[in-house]
Amino acid sequence: MYKYSKTLISKYFKDQSFLDSNIASFNNFIEKELHSIIEENKEIVPTIIPQNIDDFRIKLDKIWVTKPEITEADGSKRNIYPIEARLRKLTYSAPTFIEVSAHINGVQRESFTTQVGNIPIMLQSKNCHLHKLSREELIQKGEDPDDSGGYFIINGTEKVLINIEDLAANRILVEKPSSGPSAYIAKLFSERGSFKIPHTLEKMKDGIFYLTFTRVKRIPIIVIIKALGLLKDEEIMNFVSKDLKYDEVLINLFEFVDIKTEEDALDYVAKRIGITQSKEIRVERMVEILDRYLLPHLGVNKEDRIYKAYNLCKVVKKFIRVSNGELSVDDKDHYMNKRLKLSGDLLGDLFRVNLKVLIGDLLYNFQRIVKRGKFPSIKVIIRDKLLTQRIYSSMATGSWVGGREGVSQRIQRLNFLETLSHLQRVVSPLSASQENFEARELHCTHLGRLCPIETPEGTNIGLRKNLALLCSVSSQTNEEELLKSLKSMGLKSI
Repeated sequence: MYKYSKTLISKYFKDQSFLDSNIASFNNFIEKELHSIIEENKEIVPTIIPQNIDDFRIKLDKIWVTKPEITEADGSKRNIYPIEARLRKLTYSAPTFIEVSAHINGVQRESFTTQVGNIPIMLQSKNCHLHKLSREELIQKGEDPDDSGGYFIINGTEKVLINIEDLAANRILVEKPSSGPSAYIAKLFSERGSFKIPHTLEKMKDGIFYLTFTRVKRIPIIVIIKALGLLKDEEIMNFVSKDLKYDEVLINLFEFVDIKTEEDALDYVAKRIGITQSKEIRVERMVEILDRYLLPHLGVNKEDRIYKAYNLCKVVKKFIRVSNGELSVDDKDHYMNKRLKLSGDLLGDLFRVNLKVLIGDLLYNFQRIVKRGKFPSIKVIIRDKLLTQRIYSSMATGSWVGGREGVSQRIQRLNFLETLSHLQRVVSPLSASQENFEARELHCTHLGRLCPIETPEGTNIGLRKNLALLCSVSSQTNEEELLKSLKSMGLKSI
């Protein structure tokens, strides 16, 4: 048995690395995430355009990343390997190119490829020069053949991005708060692109269910469901539950029986949140708020409203079932309700925010030149150093978007085990100065995923953890492919 297990283990580590999940996450960022970020910001429409033009748009078409290279003082370009970046205090990064086109009155005027910046490359990832090199070739390039990679080189310093543990987005969690007017509270974080919007459902002493999201504070959920297009009381009741007619829902429906149309419901909500313009403008602004900020992960278009109404009915049903004792309260510390943000996700957040800064700068430069009566070429006004400097700065200092600190850290190279431990670290966003006893405790779902022993003593105990040795993190599944498979097995959509 010992002989077979030894063979199995050596075979596993021959094919796998401790950091495969992190490297796969970075590869996914380069191959897929960058394209989806460009898709989100595909069209840029300046507000100030030349007088003789009716419509002007700048389109971002394609993005790709090459392999790490260096531009010398004489302007020559050549490939750079990690050892040279360490010795010369350089950043191991690759140029990033975008295809940009300008459209005047629907006709393409110019199309060109431009460099928008440099993205630091993770060692041993597909874009790294060391990828798939043999032991002999690695030694020849000045690298340790047993080095697992999974880190970056910024200004000659080896930096690791610490994995961040967070609550899963787009999941309804019903819990019992320690204080407040509602006995139970349902929470949901709706995530789409750079948005992460908290939604809260409460039931007050008057028996009415109230929904809170962004600036919409404690609005009756039945009114919002009607504003989304689900107007018939019978339909709302059926979507909450076909079999059991809950009295709690009947009370809510009876309270707002006077609201018969979408416009009435939208106007009611607009007045409650303090929009004071004329009725048409009130309704228009309210529609925009519901489309953009209510459950944006389900979509931001007009046709997605009805699906949002169905989902709100599901939230009400779960809330009632938990408060009636039919279902147990959700456990926030269960690892099913957690997600890990690996290097690829963290870089995705950073790139998304900084691309918006670059687009803002491009618009400012374009509009400034147009005001002078000139018509600039887009190629001239894109500043590639802006994006590069902002990404390098975040990775050098560890200050990340969303106000997080210490995301990027200098690798500890005291010994090989400590380096591996640092590359496998998982940090909770909770404050170390607060008690949070339950979050610090060992949970049975940590078994096989997180190391039950390795955590620091003192204020960080239980908040700073490490992945188990053989733990692998799966990436997000494509919903469309999953739905396709389920429909082929007989799933019917409503």
